[in-house]
Amino acid sequence: MSELPLDETTRVRRLPERQRTERAELDAVLDAAMVAHVGVVRDGQPVVIPFASARDGDGLLLHGSTGAGLLRAAAAGEPVCATVTLLDGLVVARSVFDHSMNYRSAVVLGVPEVLEGEAKERALQVITDHLLPGRTSEVRASTRKELAATLVVRLPLDRASVKVRAAPATTAPDDGEDRGTWAGVVPLQTWAGDPQPHHDVPDGVEVPESVRAAVAATRTPRR
Repeated sequence: MSELPLDETTRVRRLPERQRTERAELDAVLDAAMVAHVGVVRDGQPVVIPFASARDGDGLLLHGSTGAGLLRAAAAGEPVCATVTLLDGLVVARSVFDHSMNYRSAVVLGVPEVLEGEAKERALQVITDHLLPGRTSEVRASTRKELAATLVVRLPLDRASVKVRAAPATTAPDDGEDRGTWAGVVPLQTWAGDPQPHHDVPDGVEVPESVRAAVAATRTPRR
């Protein structure tokens, strides 16, 4: 699927020129994110909770405790809305009205599927390696008790929208603004600090490749 299908729930109405309909754009946003905010209506009350997330093919993987009310509602067949926002810059204008942000965002709607057995274990590996590339090969597998305490769901990507702003501040020849006032963009990027070992890591144990890869990924400037 190269194009995202549009319907009344996925079509962007406010500034529609910022909507992206290529499936590759959705994948890129989800692949760059570590957290998805997931909303569901529970007992008549909207609830939004952040979850670690990872795209796996045509699905968005989410996981948490089996005691998490939102995931239990999703597992029971309640529709959810998962959103991801990547903040790329502060847009500094010459008027309060024209200040803005550059961003990439995605909204995914649907009913999640609960994963069990091998699919569940694989999903947890995908999420772990998304956050720390190669980490699952460096540590032990989850125990049965740990798996039993974890709920994993997969949200299909067949109903989704993507919206992007990547532009300078808005100006016009007759806006009356003083061109001597600075305007521009302040780029923003998540930056990982130096890894800090747990207190019981023996001296001489090197930082693993997965952690080095995760740090390096944040330190590569976006173009």
